[in-house]
Amino acid sequence: MKKPVKFSPEFRERAVRMVTESRADHPSLWSAVESIAAKIGCTSQTLLIWVRQHERDNGQREGPTTADQKRVKELEREVKELRKANEILKLASAFFAQAELDRRFKS
Repeated sequence: MKKPVKFSPEFRERAVRMVTESRADHPSLWSAVESIAAKIGCTSQTLLIWVRQHERDNGQREGPTTADQKRVKELEREVKELRKANEILKLASAFFAQAELDRRFKS
């Protein structure tokens, strides 16, 4: 399996700008994307994803913005950490409760 190529944010921004500028010269968004993707060396599907995300970020298309997606990811990470912390606390409280019971019966 091929390792995915990482493109810089500047490269992505420039590619999206090129598609936006050449959109009037093509009959559809897809044909504009295909034309530009061939010139810059990325797949058409990847470039289309970037264009659609740019449209979402600018309010031209429905869906989650980049900021929304980032916030959701942060919240999911926080929830995961909190669940792990809760599990540790439950185990610790059970351990100490058992130790307290053992101590009472020995006295």
